[in-house]
Amino acid sequence: MDVEQNSTCENAGAASSGWWVYLLECADGTFYCGVATDLTRRLAEHNGELPGGARYTRPRRPVRLVASHPCPDRATASRLEWRVKQLKRSKKVKFFSGLGSEGTEGE
Repeated sequence: MDVEQNSTCENAGAASSGWWVYLLECADGTFYCGVATDLTRRLAEHNGELPGGARYTRPRRPVRLVASHPCPDRATASRLEWRVKQLKRSKKVKFFSGLGSEGTEGE
């Protein structure tokens, strides 16, 4: 299981291949969930260090990586992202904590 609990993306350096679902906490305390192939780059985009990033996170900087989970392909990552977005705020981080390394199918 890959659950990041750091305010930076230091531990995500090896997370630059494959697809990832990630959960960010914004400066205003809200969560943002997305998918990416390179967590380090994507976090830099969300924080304005590189061009890009979601419109939602631009006025809510800085953001920090709260959790991430690897997925075998974009379709799986997108399905998992949708599932996370359906959860209430209080259940989002717990959901990532409950994901095992065996995959996301059947969760």
